[in-house]
Amino acid sequence: MLDGGFDLFTLLRIGVDIALVWYVLYKLIMLIRGTKAIQLLKGIAVVLAVWLLSIVFNLQTIQWITNQAIRWGIIVIIILFQPELRRALEQLGRGNIFARSARSEEEIIEQNIEAIIQSCNYMAKRRIGALISIERETGIGDYAETGIPINGKLTHQLLTNIFTPNTPLHDGAVIIKNENIVAAACYLPLSESPFISKELGTRHRAAMGLSEVTDALTIVVSEETGNISFTKNGELHRELNQDSLREILRENLSLDLKTPEKKPRKWRGTKNG
Repeated sequence: MLDGGFDLFTLLRIGVDIALVWYVLYKLIMLIRGTKAIQLLKGIAVVLAVWLLSIVFNLQTIQWITNQAIRWGIIVIIILFQPELRRALEQLGRGNIFARSARSEEEIIEQNIEAIIQSCNYMAKRRIGALISIERETGIGDYAETGIPINGKLTHQLLTNIFTPNTPLHDGAVIIKNENIVAAACYLPLSESPFISKELGTRHRAAMGLSEVTDALTIVVSEETGNISFTKNGELHRELNQDSLREILRENLSLDLKTPEKKPRKWRGTKNG
């Protein structure tokens, strides 16, 4: 028995209890990362902060409003988070919500990059048009829902086959999340920027449009010229080769974390927009 009234076993039990709770919360946050649920959680945090401030400064009207929001918040959360809750329960039922991948994140990203590059090179040589969007922090599930669900593991064979001309899925965008092709034949928002070259077609405008409203990365293979382009944050980089495309993807998918100095990258190709 310790001086504070707790024996060693009790302290150990409390420590394990706290660790398990934090681990479960961590896994749940990782599960909803990149979806709109994470944005909703930020909104809830703002409401709670306003509620605490209203108590501290005795703002009765604001306190009453936030009290009502918190009182009915559980029902609202269940309604808004329904897709994420269902996915969590499904993964819990399969027993893989707490499973750790045998491969490191760097290895997975590297394999994804090579699959994309192989597919883009194949299509560029044969002038097969392609539009490939890679989800990052901002969820683009709304755009994935406009297409045909695939939910298949990303491989260069599957990615190339989707864009093969005269097939049902070749027209539209492919959306990639983590190491999966989520959907194909998706509709993306078209950019209305007047600075986009008139020689560029719908694919480039769609890639620019998505980059203006999300942080997604989008690769375009031109059907007319076979050139490869890349969009990010409203910027369009054209005429990329295999090495420059690999460099861009590695940089933006956080593979270069071990680089001692972060110097600006000089991508080969022209910049438009």
